[in-house]
Amino acid sequence: MPFVLAACAAGTRYDPLANYDELQSSRVLDAPDPVPGNYAPGNRYLVEHGEYMVELLGCGACHTDGALEGAPDISMSLAGSNIGIAYINPFRNDMPGVVYPPNITPDRQTGIGEWSDGQIADAIRAGIGRHAGRRIAVMPWPGYSKMSDEDINAIVAYLRSIKPVSHKVPAEVTPGTRATKPFVYFGTYRSR
Repeated sequence: MPFVLAACAAGTRYDPLANYDELQSSRVLDAPDPVPGNYAPGNRYLVEHGEYMVELLGCGACHTDGALEGAPDISMSLAGSNIGIAYINPFRNDMPGVVYPPNITPDRQTGIGEWSDGQIADAIRAGIGRHAGRRIAVMPWPGYSKMSDEDINAIVAYLRSIKPVSHKVPAEVTPGTRATKPFVYFGTYRSR
């Protein structure tokens, strides 16, 4: 049987990172302080425990504008991000699905101010959006699913206690649609 040697075509080499910038990892962010008067004095321990849990879980790393790029805007703490997270590998699909972490402050128009306690708990524990839609693609809910009721209730109480921040994040981008706002992939690369 004859041996055939195939030559590679001359030209530019494919670089899967050509349209991405490498990012530095972001740090764990302090959770914003509860606002006095936004919770009953008897719930102080619960709110403080919720603040601890939000910091421990690193919620601000996704839900704070700029944090996914390593440059968090602390005035927008937990108010959602204009930088999205690809949930399909953009190195294999140049138009991946992208979600933008939502505003989880108690703002009534752009945050969770109109959500019930149960809806917030479902989003944390099961990754289910407010209207019982599909699971949130990048929310690490499987790791949160076994949290105690005390921990979940504390997070809900804490989120209700912080200052509402009005900030509407971009809508989710479905796979096959070009994202018009930047996004990261596994927190390491940002689209240009």
